Amino acid sequence: MALIPSQLARVAALTLVAVSTAAVAAVATGDTSKDKIALSNSYAGNTFRQQQLKSWAEVATQAKKAGLIADAPAFTTAENQATEQAQQIQNLVLQGYKAIVINAASPTALNGAVKQACAAGVVVVSFDGIVTEPCAYRIGADFHKMGATEVDFLAKQLGGKGNLLEVRGLAGVSVDDEIHQGIVDEVKKYPGMKMVGSVYGQWTQTVAQKEVAGILPSLPQIDAVVTQGGDGYGVAQAFRAANRKMPTIILGNRQEELAWWQSQGVATYKTMSIAADPGSSTFAFWAAQQILAGNKLPHDMSLPTLTVTPDSLATVLPKTAPGTVASNVFTRDQVVDMVEGTKK
Repeated sequence: MALIPSQLARVAALTLVAVSTAAVAAVATGDTSKDKIALSNSYAGNTFRQQQLKSWAEVATQAKKAGLIADAPAFTTAENQATEQAQQIQNLVLQGYKAIVINAASPTALNGAVKQACAAGVVVVSFDGIVTEPCAYRIGADFHKMGATEVDFLAKQLGGKGNLLEVRGLAGVSVDDEIHQGIVDEVKKYPGMKMVGSVYGQWTQTVAQKEVAGILPSLPQIDAVVTQGGDGYGVAQAFRAANRKMPTIILGNRQEELAWWQSQGVATYKTMSIAADPGSSTFAFWAAQQILAGNKLPHDMSLPTLTVTPDSLATVLPKTAPGTVASNVFTRDQVVDMVEGTKK
């Protein structure tokens, strides 16, 4: 059973081969039918976060119908506000939620509220935007490696020389910090590659287009653009509107990005697409349910990023609906198998 098709993610395939060949891990069957699990989400202003919420609702509804949980609603704060999210977490504790899954506005600003929740006996699972409070469980991709992978790919494409523009994500979120640091650290390995500009695109096409358009007049020729996902198509539109030479843009698995890539001609426009998996919300849901059911999961778990290559684009694009992101919806058994597989 393949959890992520090899056409979607070469990186993921290595992990999943180990899982699929291992014995099926034991699923905890403790009674969680009366337990409520909440999702505290810091931001919903792009297709990635919206798909996370949609996937969460899909899995939560199925689990509720199966009698595995009492309820699992999602709550989203306004525009990544850490203070509001901390208050939200405190309220969820008072409302009797047994587990709170968090996509955090900040890796540190929520630690006080998280510690209070843990002290009240609430299971706290952070994912994507994780928290550093030790009592919380953390599910994250190797975002530092993701940034480094982008730079290494571009170094090969450009022969180790060229001007780079960086489009970052959402300021203050751990995901943005880690991808950025991976890019910065890897660029140091290539003396001929120079970072000449940086903007925050908020993982959103429209914001990225506006911010890139604003900085382009002040920049020299751009040979490549490193991104974080949700921004590639907007970047391309900004370069086109400015009548600038189209650079090699790293894409982020959004349908409009993949469709644009295909329209450019895969054989002539050579790039790659890489991003975190919005299905991480479903992975986090089942992790929380399993912890409540008595499964001794590690406090630090990881999911591989999804990579689309020129060879796999023709397979992935038809399966990715407009307005969505290449993604997975994980089952309980898959989550337990993946976690156990990483222990071996």
